[in-house]
Amino acid sequence: MTLHWKLVIDAEDPHAQADFWAEALGYVVEDHSRLIDQLLAQGAAPPDITVESHGHLAWRDLAAVRHPDDDHDELSDAGLGRRVLFQRVPEPKTVKNRVHMDLHSAPGTMEAEVTRLESRGAAVLRRVNEPSGQWIVMSDPEGNEFCVQ
Repeated sequence: MTLHWKLVIDAEDPHAQADFWAEALGYVVEDHSRLIDQLLAQGAAPPDITVESHGHLAWRDLAAVRHPDDDHDELSDAGLGRRVLFQRVPEPKTVKNRVHMDLHSAPGTMEAEVTRLESRGAAVLRRVNEPSGQWIVMSDPEGNEFCVQ
């Protein structure tokens, strides 16, 4: 049996993180507004747990991105394949990630990819050149580490 999964990342601002990672990965930010509208109309969710994002209602403490080619739930827009969910937490990031993403750039485009990500708010932490390979360790706008190869 295989399991469906998503990567969940703690965030100070889940919507800003979703915007950054959607741009970084070429994913789409999920639009949960149809489900939210339905739950609000039924009285099943209070309005104070929502915010406006990209011109529509979104969950205040959650935002997600999904691969544009993967299946998704029609009502919630939640991805059913490659998906990253950002959840608001009260504390800031304080230590190195135990899990990180590796972004694989096309051959010969690593520096251009790093420049593109820097223009979106990422920062270069260090450059690694080892016999096993070459990559650049970066951080997203909230300090979460990832690598570009």
